Amino acid sequence: MRRLTVVQLLPALESGGVERSTLEIAQALVRAGHRALVVSAGGRLVPRLQALGAEHVTLDIGRKSPLTLRHVRTLRHLFVREAADIVHARSRLPAWLGWWALQGVPAARRPRFVTTVHGLNSPSRYSAIMARGERVICVSETVRAHVLQHYPGTPRERLRVIPRGIDPAAFPRAPAPDPAARARVAARHPVLGGEGPLLLLPGRGTRLKGHADAIALLAALRADGFDARLWMPGACEAGRTRYLAELQAQAQRCGVADALALTPPTDAMAEAYAACDLVLQLSRKPEAFGRTVLEALAVGRPVLGWAHGGVGELLAQLAPAGAVPPFDVAQLTGTARALLAHPPPPVTIPHTLRAMQEATLAVYAELDDNP
Repeated sequence: MRRLTVVQLLPALESGGVERSTLEIAQALVRAGHRALVVSAGGRLVPRLQALGAEHVTLDIGRKSPLTLRHVRTLRHLFVREAADIVHARSRLPAWLGWWALQGVPAARRPRFVTTVHGLNSPSRYSAIMARGERVICVSETVRAHVLQHYPGTPRERLRVIPRGIDPAAFPRAPAPDPAARARVAARHPVLGGEGPLLLLPGRGTRLKGHADAIALLAALRADGFDARLWMPGACEAGRTRYLAELQAQAQRCGVADALALTPPTDAMAEAYAACDLVLQLSRKPEAFGRTVLEALAVGRPVLGWAHGGVGELLAQLAPAGAVPPFDVAQLTGTARALLAHPPPPVTIPHTLRAMQEATLAVYAELDDNP
């Protein structure tokens, strides 16, 4: 394939799954000899992006203000000046700006338009732009079904399901149990020490992540005689003081406050998975994908979660023993007991970073007018 210039559009480069995917595709483009440009308001990930060999253009295209419309002309000039071949939008407002900018480019010079639907956004005319790409990448079959249900006019042949992928080298298989990893975690959070099972629920400090369900599960397991502990990295988050107090109060009422660690996020997630005996994915709202499911299974830890959305899709495919009907607390507890007593054998993860990168570049190749 000839050398392409691909411009990715997103609000900012601070943190998150969309941002991670942007860097991963930029890396794949550069590695394959293409040119990767990213347009965003900037953020802490910009140096990492540039270290990959990609270029960054600072433009606040994610700010919801009428003033943001002035960036349409800037984007149009950028696309023409840089001879862009592909414009790949990853978020709704940047997608609208990019699409409007493209309409002003003569057809003979107009880049092709790709979108990725990363989330299960509320259906609306505003969200509909994400189904308007000449190719619409869906991060799961769950997302594909969501697009077809709410935007039935979307041509099915434009849709491409490309699951997010993980780098197996970043989440190496660990022995189960892994006393050394558990000891290192307990050294930082002494409440997580002991011989009993360690449960892990990674996730931001928001009610949607199901922290309350996890605390209730911990209480049920301890009432059954398990000396279980629960670690929730990410629950302790700036600006979430009231929510954190709610969780601490619940733990006190349930009598498990001395077996619970609510902490900021950790950068050592591979070690966190290795240290635990069971990973929880209890999001109250269906998610588009479930990257933590893949990460945990790659390390060799069983996953227990509500069987809906992208998480349910992955559990059905890779770890059906851990799938529980949403919000069935009794079955959640029973399944947790079974997984702790008889962990299922490790599985091979098909959704790798390399597979995701290659599939995305193949979508770009489909749209190349001069292969």
